Amino acid sequence: MASAALELIGFFLGMLGLLGSLVSTVLPFWENTAHIGSNIVTASGSMKGLWMECVHQSTGALYCETYNSILALSSDLQASRALMVISLVLSTLGLVIAVLGMQCTVCLEGSGELKKRVAGVGGCFFLSAGFMTLVPVSWTTNKVIQNFYSPTVPATLKFELGDCLYLGMVSALLSMVGGGMLAVSLCEGKEGEGNRRRRYGGGGYPYPVGSGGVPVVRNPTTLQMGGISANSRGQTLIRSGSGSSGGVHVKPVAAGYDVTGYV
Repeated sequence: MASAALELIGFFLGMLGLLGSLVSTVLPFWENTAHIGSNIVTASGSMKGLWMECVHQSTGALYCETYNSILALSSDLQASRALMVISLVLSTLGLVIAVLGMQCTVCLEGSGELKKRVAGVGGCFFLSAGFMTLVPVSWTTNKVIQNFYSPTVPATLKFELGDCLYLGMVSALLSMVGGGMLAVSLCEGKEGEGNRRRRYGGGGYPYPVGSGGVPVVRNPTTLQMGGISANSRGQTLIRSGSGSSGGVHVKPVAAGYDVTGYV
């Protein structure tokens, strides 16, 4: 069974991944201008992000402008926007669901395996969110590296990897690791249910062991057999011998069970 400490560590890792993905989505430091050549640079350069483009001048002023048209953007930038937003939504849902299913919380108290499954579902949401963050970050990183080493791209149009790409990569890994720790509860919950079903013969009720299959009568009625009567509460009748000459003896047994073996 997954320990409460393991679930708590996975929860905090997933929460850190959510915060890192949020910062990476909002800030415009995905691509930074590459200063190539021997020319003296009078400006610090420009930065590009998912939602805006900024210019940092040598005077220290930072001017940012959002993209005017969504349809005018490139397809990879639009896809990166969508994936990062979906990642944030999945991480938020995973955060809420994981709180309900963790052992250190009082939510769903006494529900048994259901609480473990809820925590595991929250971990699956974190795993999906980490994958959603990893795709646009890796995509943009590959594009920047290819453009930087391409001889056909002018030096003024070449960019370097921004800080948000590194932060997004770390956030994706944190979300996936934290989600994996929480998903252990889902796997162990299914395993425990399978073991219980095998123990009880496919989901049946457990029968008392040790009676040797001897039927036991619970109701205190009087049995008549061959002229011999016995109070059946806590007793059973056993016929000895064979044929009609065999006698009937009364054997006391433990009371509390009826002929079906139930209490």
